[in-house]
Amino acid sequence: MHHTFTPNRRKTLKMFAGLPLLPLGAGVSAAGLLSACGGDDTPLAPSAPPAFKSARFTSMAAPTLANAAAMATTTVGSALEVTYADGSAQTYTLAYQPFFITGDRVADGQGGQLLAGGYYDIHNQPIMDTSVAGAERHFFSDAPDGTSLLTVPNAQVDGVKGKPVFAVVQFEYTTWAQDGKTDMYGKLPSPIAVLTLDQDQSTGKLSLVKYHNVDTSQVHGLWITCGASLSPWGTHLSSEEYEPDAFNASNAQLKAFSQNLYGNETTAKAYHYGHMPEVTVNPDGTASIQKHFCMGRISHELVQVMPDQRTALMGDDATNSAYFVFVADKEKDLSSGTLYAAKLGTGFSIDPAAGSAAPLSWIKLGHASSAEIEQLAGTLQPADIMTVVKTDPSDASFTKIVANGKTEWIKINPGMEKAAAFLETHRYAAFMGASMGFSKMEGTTVNAADKVAYSALQNCEKSMVTGDAANVPGNGIAIPKALKAGVVMALNLRGGQTDTAGSPIASDWMPVDTKALLAGEDIAADALGNTANPAKMANPDNLKFSEKLRTLFIGEDSSQHVNNFLWAYNVDTKQLSFHFHINRSIISMSPIPQGERHGKNSPRCRQSGVGPSNAGRRTDR
Repeated sequence: MHHTFTPNRRKTLKMFAGLPLLPLGAGVSAAGLLSACGGDDTPLAPSAPPAFKSARFTSMAAPTLANAAAMATTTVGSALEVTYADGSAQTYTLAYQPFFITGDRVADGQGGQLLAGGYYDIHNQPIMDTSVAGAERHFFSDAPDGTSLLTVPNAQVDGVKGKPVFAVVQFEYTTWAQDGKTDMYGKLPSPIAVLTLDQDQSTGKLSLVKYHNVDTSQVHGLWITCGASLSPWGTHLSSEEYEPDAFNASNAQLKAFSQNLYGNETTAKAYHYGHMPEVTVNPDGTASIQKHFCMGRISHELVQVMPDQRTALMGDDATNSAYFVFVADKEKDLSSGTLYAAKLGTGFSIDPAAGSAAPLSWIKLGHASSAEIEQLAGTLQPADIMTVVKTDPSDASFTKIVANGKTEWIKINPGMEKAAAFLETHRYAAFMGASMGFSKMEGTTVNAADKVAYSALQNCEKSMVTGDAANVPGNGIAIPKALKAGVVMALNLRGGQTDTAGSPIASDWMPVDTKALLAGEDIAADALGNTANPAKMANPDNLKFSEKLRTLFIGEDSSQHVNNFLWAYNVDTKQLSFHFHINRSIISMSPIPQGERHGKNSPRCRQSGVGPSNAGRRTDR
């Protein structure tokens, strides 16, 4: 997700970190789960209602200037209608409720308090905002983002009277220092917190008991954590997007990040950032973290691990991005495996009415363990891996590529293919012939029953458009004109695939083609200022699919809609309904966990990175 902002909207605002009320107790039905989303103390429906048959979301009307106040806050005016096998039906009202506002003091579970969303250096000491003399204060984030809600076997946390439920919340950035002038985007190490929530088992109501700041020092701190997902084994899969360019020695953002994290401008190494962190919650509400260096150094967005618990389809939020898949060597273990990038065949279109899907083939970039790539990241300089020049060297040993919207010529040093694959992944994938023409590839999710993955393209512009300087001729992505409102793509998943070298791919969940499922529509500005059709989704960002409800949830990160919306699309009825309105905000959804560690299979009506203060997120990064 990236982020253009209007300073007067962001200067004095704080951010909600919110979650819905979800009963995760054993034996609670999928329908019963949603009965607690209203945020009151109404008892749950009986634990054994008639067998579930189907469900649909009602649409709400978008707020207008007739009720301007509704346009300035988070608004929910829709419901979930559930039909049972015996013909009976029940309607559940949806609602939203925050736990705290970042910058508040919250309980640390040990009799003290912590600053919600607070930033910490490599020694876990508060990073101070000194931009206003005499008013120094602890920096805190105004942009919570990816969140996972989960349970842990045998959890015991002091102060919990019902059942402990945990929410892992990551904080993407803070926009300004308190002087309102100093841009802080990407200059602070992103914090991650574990919230211990006490769930009343008769009502489902969640109450914050404990806030734990995760120690990220052992993974070199975190860089711009954005979208997140819940792994099938119950861990929080984070992200580090917009990886710093290791060939940009004057990178002011990286220097400021290093100064705030380490106390000097030179300690932080570019190759330590742009990877996929994983957070494991402990039964006491604390957590550990590891960073998987073997999943490619890309602009990581929301990752989706497939039901085989080995195959991961990753969002790549960049100009000149690609489809990347990582296939782990072992189930439930992302610490080693094989990285692939897609080559797109003919017929690609962003028009849902287009005919056949465009085929995908897969280029093997390399196999590695996280440990060996982390070792390389800490010892290699960029010039040790490859040579990069900005003008044509008139040398046939160089390969012309387009990376980050700019044309370059690169040459891989002998024996450095593995380092290039995992530390210079975008450049190496382009070098190997992958289709590096997507723009703003965001969330991914999976419809396991139909073996279909979904991928959001927030904008279809720049590198996707024929004739644009960022477009790579011949890479299969060349739409005739930009569609800023974006599309959601559907990818069929199959086994028995081979890579472009003819070697078998050890996964039954590889994408084999891609086709537009839903598209936004650019319009001339209407009376409210919408530049995308408000009756359609615009700038899709995070995606989640509910197997039980057969529903794809689409959260917007839109500068084209005056207010951002959450959409529900039933893949069987093809009905698209709008049922959640946010004041220029981001929806960051996580699935209901499943099983003992993960609760029941049902959609979550929750929001992360929310509230009026999330207005005007950057769209120029």
